Amino acid sequence: MARSLSPAARTTVSLALAAATVLTHVSAAVAAGPEDRGLAAADQAVTYGATAPYKRHAAGVEAGYVPDKYCVVDRAAGTGALGYPHFNHAYDNSVDPAKPAALYYEDDGRGGKRLVGVQWLVYDRDQNTATDDDRPTLFARSFTGPHRGNFPGQPVHYALHLWLWKKNPLGRFATFNPAVTCRPGTTRPAP
Repeated sequence: MARSLSPAARTTVSLALAAATVLTHVSAAVAAGPEDRGLAAADQAVTYGATAPYKRHAAGVEAGYVPDKYCVVDRAAGTGALGYPHFNHAYDNSVDPAKPAALYYEDDGRGGKRLVGVQWLVYDRDQNTATDDDRPTLFARSFTGPHRGNFPGQPVHYALHLWLWKKNPLGRFATFNPAVTCRPGTTRPAP
């Protein structure tokens, strides 16, 4: 007779798996040589630990990440999707690896949501897309942008995506992930 794991046991297993994955990335980064890559891998380990509880969708919502009802696809290049964004605007302008401004979920095929990635969002100081002297970095990576707001009222900003919980064939820091899909009827209607 099979027993199911308690929520605490599932969290422990998730954290152990995340730690094993991070150790692999840390080893690869350290082997690559530059000292900042080792620090970047250590910071990614912080992100794994901080976001592991949010693998349970309800935990992400309880932590203040507000779900968008639409799944976001790359309409311009057709290179995949983000999934369903869940923003916690208390973390806008954060470059703390433990405090991403957004979590991205995809449909899990069973009526629930599965955590696939995270994003940091930092507002551009001068709100001018032609200048980038305030471009932030995290994980030894420069944020993309500055980008115009994606919805009315969103400031010009920089963004950094990290696909921790689902492999991205375009790279861990690519904006869209071709391995993430949106079910028909779940995307925002075209303007």
